Amino acid sequence: MHLRDLTQFLSELKENNTRPWFVMNKPRYDILRAEFLEVLTELIRDIGKFDKQVVACDPKKAMFRFQRDTRFSHDKTPYKTHFSAGIAPGNKRRPSEGGGPTYYFHIEADGTLLYGAGEYLPPAARLKAIRVHVVNDATGFAKMLKNKHLRETYGDLQPEDKLQRPPKGFDPNHPLVEYLKLKSYFVWNEEKLDINAPDKLVPRLAQGFKDATALVTWLRGVPQTFEEE
Repeated sequence: MHLRDLTQFLSELKENNTRPWFVMNKPRYDILRAEFLEVLTELIRDIGKFDKQVVACDPKKAMFRFQRDTRFSHDKTPYKTHFSAGIAPGNKRRPSEGGGPTYYFHIEADGTLLYGAGEYLPPAARLKAIRVHVVNDATGFAKMLKNKHLRETYGDLQPEDKLQRPPKGFDPNHPLVEYLKLKSYFVWNEEKLDINAPDKLVPRLAQGFKDATALVTWLRGVPQTFEEE
């Protein structure tokens, strides 16, 4: 993929986030989108070498919409300023679809690559199921957290939106209580892309996702329940 062209396009869009500008530059977008789909096709193939559950994923369904949903947002700019994708079994990349953990990445206008895996802000019933599994499989959960590859690449689980107090119904003195407060069970990492070495992108992502295998595997052991409470 022409990463220099992608970041240039996203930078210009960031300064001109309007429908008229996008229409004028849509041929550029169409080329970049086609290249991004090629990246996803190759990436899904590489992930499939260590995670057979994603082998049949459709790269077109893995790519997130470029148009923003502005219905409930104060920000009315129509387009995202990053290319993003989520890869999950059965192309169910959203928690509400029942897909479980997802491999996610995006590329920003300034050349930042963010990649990670897990379940980000799952719905209430699923979140409770994960927390219950933390309690019931405390040994397995603790072992997962100590996984060498997970630790070296990501450190700890992301604490974004973490509760101040233990969730209702859970022991405030539980040794894993800080993890019970989490609203997401997700890891991610950020780094600068080498836009002059596009061939390194897929191997870097594949290795990053492989390093998150311990978390993905543990989450797949959580009972699948997505009914709203």
